Amino acid sequence: MEKETTKLFDSELKVMSVLWNEGDLPAKRIAEKLTAEVGWNKNTTYTLIKRCMKKGAIERLEPNFVCHALIAKEEVQETETNELIDKVYDGSADKLFAALLGRKKLSTDQVEKLRQIVGELE
Repeated sequence: MEKETTKLFDSELKVMSVLWNEGDLPAKRIAEKLTAEVGWNKNTTYTLIKRCMKKGAIERLEPNFVCHALIAKEEVQETETNELIDKVYDGSADKLFAALLGRKKLSTDQVEKLRQIVGELE
């Protein structure tokens, strides 16, 4: 049976990103960071934190309304990647990989990293 994943929207991912990068933080500090980074007011951030809590992505710890991520960044990345492959590349990871390789903007280091990844899968 497949594990149920929580769908997070872009705005919710911004909140989660702060927690993934900084670790557990009071909601007030998350609001301050997102005000500085994206210009959100405190109420917007608190609404998004509460939405993430309802989805089971964040838990509230006391005292001081400390937020703790319950979902790992890697889990969300895997879900989002699978969704992208299904939606845009007809479920074909090789089409996604070919699209990445076809980009003219890849640096030599990025191409080498992709070669390493493929080598590890073989």
